[in-house]
Amino acid sequence: MNQPWLDSYPEGVPAEIDLSGYSSILDIFSESVEKFGNQTAYVNFDKELTYRDLDRLTRNFAAWLQSKGLEKGDRIALMMPNILQYPVAIFGAMRAGLVIVNTNPMYTARELRHQLQDSGARAIVVVENFAHVLEKIRGEVEVEQVITTQIGDMLGFPKGLMINFALKYVKKQIPAFNLPGSTGFNEALSQGAKAELKPVEFELDDIAFLQYTGGTTGVAKGAMLTHRNLVANMLQSKAWMIPAGIGQDTETVITALPLYHIFALTANCLVYMAMGGVNVLITDPRNMTGFINELKKVPFTFIPGVNTLFNGLLNEPEFAKLDFSTLKGALGGGMAVQRAVAEKWKEVTGTPLIEAYGLTETSPAACINPMDIEGFNGCIGLPISSTECAIMNDQEDLLEQGEVGELVIRGPQVMKGYWQRPEETGKVMTDEGWLRTGDIALMTEDGFFKIVDRKKDMILVSGFNVFPNEIEDVVALHPKVLEVAVIGVPDAKSTEAVKVFVVKSDPSLTEEEIRAHCKDQLTGYKRPRHVEFRDELPKSNVGKILRRELRDEELAKQA
Repeated sequence: MNQPWLDSYPEGVPAEIDLSGYSSILDIFSESVEKFGNQTAYVNFDKELTYRDLDRLTRNFAAWLQSKGLEKGDRIALMMPNILQYPVAIFGAMRAGLVIVNTNPMYTARELRHQLQDSGARAIVVVENFAHVLEKIRGEVEVEQVITTQIGDMLGFPKGLMINFALKYVKKQIPAFNLPGSTGFNEALSQGAKAELKPVEFELDDIAFLQYTGGTTGVAKGAMLTHRNLVANMLQSKAWMIPAGIGQDTETVITALPLYHIFALTANCLVYMAMGGVNVLITDPRNMTGFINELKKVPFTFIPGVNTLFNGLLNEPEFAKLDFSTLKGALGGGMAVQRAVAEKWKEVTGTPLIEAYGLTETSPAACINPMDIEGFNGCIGLPISSTECAIMNDQEDLLEQGEVGELVIRGPQVMKGYWQRPEETGKVMTDEGWLRTGDIALMTEDGFFKIVDRKKDMILVSGFNVFPNEIEDVVALHPKVLEVAVIGVPDAKSTEAVKVFVVKSDPSLTEEEIRAHCKDQLTGYKRPRHVEFRDELPKSNVGKILRRELRDEELAKQA
């Protein structure tokens, strides 16, 4: 097919990447250990692990897992925030041949039960703060090996000292729990040091991760991400970044997004491991004061995040006082980057906020803007190396440039399918190998892709399609607005009406000001009919604003 985006590629970025030199993620891990052995790999609360430390600790954890009868292909759940145990568990489990099931530590018992039952996990590593949740459903799942850990276990803190990493969500004391037969993480490492590690043979099509989607359209599904998918995405990312001077020297990346989410898992944990970079793990990014204090300590060069994270930092006066002389840029994904945030980021830091696009099902990167982009362009970027993107209608016909339809993706980073759900896989994968994203988009004349909105979020006003992203982008430009979300609500005259939810940055903001601002920049049917001010907006685990929760609230009011 025609690939007009190749003509817009930055100099030095190849059209294709070559996977032939690798059989697994661990081949790249071994390369990095060999090449960067004495360099720092991960930092958390000033405690550092070198690549050689990581090699030793992961070897010990892998040997312990094998000593407990776990075999290649068995699943292990990891239920932790960003702490040093996380990368040790990831690469250790991988070295034992296990499939990793990343698990949100804030899950309720119901959510955890589903994920453990669905994946058939035989083992779990859980931070003690959340062990009581596991206790509630232990008898209903197949988990045989439970490894518990405290946040400070690898930090050299006195036993029992707890860092309260999420004050809003976690009590200062670890809730009591009873998990007979569980093993402490440090104890497992100690025992594993005396055990044999049996080598495991890998193929690129072996599953590396069961990465569960958020379940926004129903029950959470496990995307089967293979070693091929993740190796491809690492090589694709490196191919995009290195010509721009990122990765040619030692990079220090800020890992504020949780490692259990696909964005940070690949963009931070895996890509910067492949480049010999330093991952600074932020355990509690919601604590902005503590977060900024951590940023003061390191000459960071890159920071991936979501729009709400960048917006939150920009609204902290102390952030603007940081030294940005080493910063090369920031990568925005997970939700639309708003123009107001991108422009303020450039103003404060002097570096661009580069918008990218991906999905759990694409490991995740599919499109990225050029790393040397001057400013915000409203696009998600160009398809990365070895990736095809197109716009498709409901009849699976490919549309012309400039036409609006569903964004579809093909490439080596596209998942194998959904775990034990062939029917669900068939709903999103076409016979030609295209992944249907559910996002409404268009391709520009020069091959850039622009997201119009999520298909399911579209608002129908008197027969006109209204896309929340456009309204949110306009409202966010108002200087007194901190955050905004837009949904459609039932309306007797126009089918649906636009409703805007606003969090103020200035208490003096009024509904009349919002309406006047929108009147200047939006045609009549796009203007909000309803305005509601909130102290905060519902967000996902990575800070993405959840419109569906707002819609559910509105539907409950109608009932």
